[in-house]
Amino acid sequence: MRRALRLARKAWGRCSPNPMVGALVVSPSGEVVGQGYHHQAGCPHAEPLALDDAGPKANGATLFVTLEPCSTWGRTPPCTERILASGVRRVVIGCLDSNPAHAGAAVKLLQDKGIEVTSGILETECRQLNEAFFWWITHKRPFVCLKMAMTLDGRIATENGASQWITGPAARRRVQKLRRWCDAIMVGGNTACLDNPSLLVREPRHWPRQPQRLIWTSRLNLPSHLVMCSDGGPTPRLVKPTTITSWMDLLCSLGQENVTALLLEGGGELAANALQCGIVNKLVFFVAPKILCGRNSRPVVGGPSPLSLDNAISVSNLTATRVGDDWMMTGYPKCHK
Repeated sequence: MRRALRLARKAWGRCSPNPMVGALVVSPSGEVVGQGYHHQAGCPHAEPLALDDAGPKANGATLFVTLEPCSTWGRTPPCTERILASGVRRVVIGCLDSNPAHAGAAVKLLQDKGIEVTSGILETECRQLNEAFFWWITHKRPFVCLKMAMTLDGRIATENGASQWITGPAARRRVQKLRRWCDAIMVGGNTACLDNPSLLVREPRHWPRQPQRLIWTSRLNLPSHLVMCSDGGPTPRLVKPTTITSWMDLLCSLGQENVTALLLEGGGELAANALQCGIVNKLVFFVAPKILCGRNSRPVVGGPSPLSLDNAISVSNLTATRVGDDWMMTGYPKCHK
């Protein structure tokens, strides 16, 4: 299953609004005789690709797949039909599909036809790979990830707004990976004007699937000198949700546009409002081994100052990973709606 997960990750950032899926066909002797992964939406799924790769060797073999096979028609035929025709004797599934049209259906269908089915293998890893898809398919709005880069004392910029670069090259490459993963990126208006970011995927070059660009601002127009106004990427959209209701209206609208993942890239006021409105699903904070100092240096999260620690937002499943000279902290705020 770990090998199937590695296959699935090859399609990172290419499959939306479909999930990333990897599959292996293993002979009774333990030899991998076929493999495949879902390359992008509209292309064949991982299971038929792996079975086609295995050919006649699939007969009597075991199929390992990171996600429960689909059992209904979409842009491609049901994978269950291809599995039944292949002659495999056993199917091992990483996690069941959260899509109500598929959830558990493939397991029952295959078992009814005499195929042994095992599920829940590396389930946590398999679910996390497609956490944005599962959220979108069940809630009809994008999974929201807040990414911030800060100093050790929690600052994102000097008093005059200088912020490049707080973190090092390795951390910035991780940010490029997040941009490939998401369908839309949002930054605050001040961040857009001060940092003048493109908000595009720059690594690798000529990436074919650029995210929508949203600017959280009350402005009616962006300054014409900004890079994103003339770089040929998706036209920036100006939005300013500030309440739970207005955020939900925007997120539901994006969900209807097949935006499964929204990346918030700061600044501090946008971060504060999104957290206080409870629309953030996941946090990715890059922490540089630097201390900026200064009471007027800009904090990673702004907004109104709380009067009690009881108002602090708890974060669960917190992990820390070394990324070059920096640390990447990931977790899930307990306040999300």
